[in-house]
Amino acid sequence: MTLEVLAERAGVTKSYLSKVERGQSTPSIAVSTALARALDTPLDSLFADSEQLTDVTVTRADERRALTPEGEPGSRYEGIALQASTKRMTPFMLYPPHDADSTPFRDHPGEEFLFVHRGRAELLLPARSVELGPGDSVYFKATTPHKVRSLGEERAALLLLVSDDAGGDRAPHPHLP
Repeated sequence: MTLEVLAERAGVTKSYLSKVERGQSTPSIAVSTALARALDTPLDSLFADSEQLTDVTVTRADERRALTPEGEPGSRYEGIALQASTKRMTPFMLYPPHDADSTPFRDHPGEEFLFVHRGRAELLLPARSVELGPGDSVYFKATTPHKVRSLGEERAALLLLVSDDAGGDRAPHPHLP
């Protein structure tokens, strides 16, 4: 597939996609989801080598892979369970910025689950916001435009689970209630 075809299918510009390919830009979760759909591949396969995929994956805290550069403004993401084979959700550690004014609202197919591990955060939606503290969580349709910011002195640490709608309404674990 050419860069031009992939860019068109994913709804991004060819020049932006070229920057991603050369490591000069890091795509957002929404753009990564669009690229995975355009490539007809699971989202997590964009972050892991196919030879390393496995059915049971343990990711130690010091083994998380940074998916965004340390000094880049905006949210920082760390990959979790990148070597897991077929997944219905993709987990990340999310470290949102304090200033979300310059960050655009994002939306994408699927659902998201946020769990505050450390610090305080605010989920910003067009019509409302939700403040979250340690141990709080929120689950929402990712088609709702959203962004997250840290509150307080320290940058919050959140577990983010992204689920794509590609599988439809099938239960991911039919043996569980």
